[in-house]
Amino acid sequence: MLGIIVAMKNEADCLLSQSKIIRRSRQFGKEIYRAEFDGNEFILVLSGVGKDNAASAAMLALTLGADTILNFGVAGGLTHDKKIGMVFQIRKAVEIDFDLSAINHTPVGTHNERSDPFFVLPYSNASPFLSGIVATADYFACGDDDRQLLEALGADIREMEGAAVAHIASNAEVPCYMFKAISDNAGENSPNEYAVNCALALRHLSENMKNIFAEALHG
Repeated sequence: MLGIIVAMKNEADCLLSQSKIIRRSRQFGKEIYRAEFDGNEFILVLSGVGKDNAASAAMLALTLGADTILNFGVAGGLTHDKKIGMVFQIRKAVEIDFDLSAINHTPVGTHNERSDPFFVLPYSNASPFLSGIVATADYFACGDDDRQLLEALGADIREMEGAAVAHIASNAEVPCYMFKAISDNAGENSPNEYAVNCALALRHLSENMKNIFAEALHG
């Protein structure tokens, strides 16, 4: 079954508003929806914002029977080709606020049990979506303090949950599909752009939900 991890209710509504709700419940502080979209049953866990929330929600989805993970939501663009409202499929995810480089001499984002900072996600060249590399951290960035690190990693999208979800899926050895709609661009004006453009990004996510499901279910 497809297990879906979404941080905020307005993001979840991109799917739930088009779905038949079968059951709603609550476990470990998380809202859980069992529902059906376009003939496909799924579990959606509303995680809350941030990496800890996202990771715990992904674990919960797996314990409830998910064998494939899907994460979608809004995110910030880091490069000029990431236009407001565009939806990207993520092919790599990295946690940029995890750093053991001082003791392990490994790249930022590399966990002690790993040799690579990136979680590689399924992505087909036949996908109707352009691809991106997401950088995840537990803060909403408003400046360019991380620019050198982000450029070194090749990251072109940033947000606060994706790599944590990918981390859990990787440990569980289940596929993880990820889609992000651009709500703002890097820089000091990011919070204002987010406030103005979030609704547009959410609408584009909603309009692309059939294609998102098709990729997550069939690759």
